[in-house]
Amino acid sequence: MMFIKNDKVSLRVAEPNDADIIYRWENDMEVWRDSETRVPYSMRQIEQFLLNNNDLTSEKQLRMMIENVKNGNIIGCIDIYDYDEFNSRAGFGILIDEKNRNKGFAKSAIKLLLNYCFNTLLLNQIYALVLANNLNSIKLFESVGFVRCGQKKQWCKTSEGFVDQIEYQYISEKQK
Repeated sequence: MMFIKNDKVSLRVAEPNDADIIYRWENDMEVWRDSETRVPYSMRQIEQFLLNNNDLTSEKQLRMMIENVKNGNIIGCIDIYDYDEFNSRAGFGILIDEKNRNKGFAKSAIKLLLNYCFNTLLLNQIYALVLANNLNSIKLFESVGFVRCGQKKQWCKTSEGFVDQIEYQYISEKQK
């Protein structure tokens, strides 16, 4: 069922049997601060999304599961959203399960995503939005070649106060 892979991770389209783990991640309040989620999702909402709405062409979004190629365990997910075929761009977000962070999985998954977006979807660019206090994500995106292109001041309200949001872009080498 693998979609694309490298020596560290594989990406595949999320399936209905992934609902349990997605439900856990989507309802983790620690993740909410980076995803702009404010209310929990029901299992039914997750299942309906996986059955009906996980379609890049019609719904402009696609969730893929990230698996560790060594043991086949699901270690995260990566979403393409705001897909704009006409302007040849999309946004993306990534989540790695807490126990698998800082092991190179996110970097490997992003490299696969870039390859898929530029060589299969033929996009010109992808972008990511990151809170200014999420130093791990900032370091990650910059390490794979994303360029900071904007900053929205006091954009996201948190329990600690307002935080800036940084926008990163990666433009296809073919278009440069």
